[in-house]
Amino acid sequence: MKRYYLLILFLFLPEFLFSHEMRPAYLHIKQVNETTYHVFWKIPRRGDMVIRLSPVFPESSSLNEFALPKLMDGAMLYSYSLVTETPLEGQKVTIDGLQKTMIDVLVNVDYLNGEKVSFMLKPDDTEKIIPGKMSTFAVIKNYTVLGVEHIWFGIDHLLFVLALIIITKGFKKIVKTITAFTIAHSITLSMAVLGFANLPGPPVEAVIALSIVFLAIEIIKNANGKETITSKKPWLVAFTFGLLHGFGFAGALAEVGLPQTDIPLALAFFNIGVELGQIAFVILVLLIIKALSYKENWPLILKKAPAYAIGSLAAFWTIQRIAGFWF
Repeated sequence: MKRYYLLILFLFLPEFLFSHEMRPAYLHIKQVNETTYHVFWKIPRRGDMVIRLSPVFPESSSLNEFALPKLMDGAMLYSYSLVTETPLEGQKVTIDGLQKTMIDVLVNVDYLNGEKVSFMLKPDDTEKIIPGKMSTFAVIKNYTVLGVEHIWFGIDHLLFVLALIIITKGFKKIVKTITAFTIAHSITLSMAVLGFANLPGPPVEAVIALSIVFLAIEIIKNANGKETITSKKPWLVAFTFGLLHGFGFAGALAEVGLPQTDIPLALAFFNIGVELGQIAFVILVLLIIKALSYKENWPLILKKAPAYAIGSLAAFWTIQRIAGFWF
């Protein structure tokens, strides 16, 4: 029961009011001819606020907007035409303003000869020389990092995992439950990315929030001494909702894209990154629970308060996401 107190810590994290708001930015450069490239620049946004970032290319090139900015779910898309005197390969690209943020930028370049390259820019590494070829190691590194970042910035996914840990008794049962969740979301993530199955993003995100509300109710029932389907078979609930969460992961991956020549490799290591981030979170939670174990009998109000907090927050997300269908 002592673990219920853990969730009170999260009441002091204002970022919990927003989930999936800090996804990476995405810069897609597609060569049209020897001197011209189409540049698609997708920037994360929070509500109506768009983060002020802009790509900067060599002075010998000119960047002109060829389409109006497009408002997307959680992002703003800008389209440019880039004309250069020399090929971009070997030239430097910089993201102006990136050093003032906490987000990364995934850069994909499609060359006219069919070669595709991908690399990351970060707040402490805002510029890079554009390579002509993509190494296998670069794909592995970039998409593993993306997977870890997605799970750590995907507060709703973490909150779902946290609720599972709270309601699950015993280390072996926790391992079984988290494994079931992992297997389930890996299945639907892979199926969605490979085109075998798909669900529209906004309803998926709303139901994911609703799944957290369900777990909060289960925690309260459990605190009152009632056995529930989740307390009896947490692995079954984890697997069922995990299938839905996988579509949420797929939506995030679709936003940044996959290198067309290395789709299986990029998908595999994005998934591995998600699992590494998830495992790190589970270990952190268990260590905190262990640290709080000095007090054995927490008051009933403290056992229920976190569940009400988590349920209220998830209910807010549910309403927010459903309202987003129309606004």
